[in-house]
Amino acid sequence: MERSKKLLLLGILLVIVDQVVKVLIKTNMDLGEQIYVLGQWFRLCFVENEGMAFGMKFGGQVGKLLLSVFRLVLGVVLVWWISSLEKKKSTPTGVLVGLTLITAGAFGNLIDCMFYGLVWDYAPFMFGKVVDMLYFPIIRTQTFTFFEPVFNIADSCVTVGAFYLILFQWKFFTSEETK
Repeated sequence: MERSKKLLLLGILLVIVDQVVKVLIKTNMDLGEQIYVLGQWFRLCFVENEGMAFGMKFGGQVGKLLLSVFRLVLGVVLVWWISSLEKKKSTPTGVLVGLTLITAGAFGNLIDCMFYGLVWDYAPFMFGKVVDMLYFPIIRTQTFTFFEPVFNIADSCVTVGAFYLILFQWKFFTSEETK
């Protein structure tokens, strides 16, 4: 199978896994409910947010719409960029995989924003909430919790893809060939 088909398959698979997990959480848990998976260290915790990192909000309804449109534009630009980079045989596969992870994550959360409000009948098109469920309070004391955000698989794709590119593929982005 050629590289472009593998990348497309990876991206689609990641979006499908993200969406299946979100739908399972949304249809089988109550908002705020927690399931302890590995003691206090890992829990499934059903929360919804407006779509920004760590549950932040941006400018009310207008900000929500702008965020959704930004995600859509970013996703299209990333698909175009991956396609053009893939045509260059000199582009490392790792660069394409990292960008595919980021793109899949963007589309995974975009689907929530675009359609979840319609499907679950609580908001118009583009105004749905993002479903989060993964909670890893790694270090916990009486007054402090390290890494408190609840996130989802799409968020993980964006984060892993970005860190992978920064840590292992940075030379590609600083080479003369990419300028």
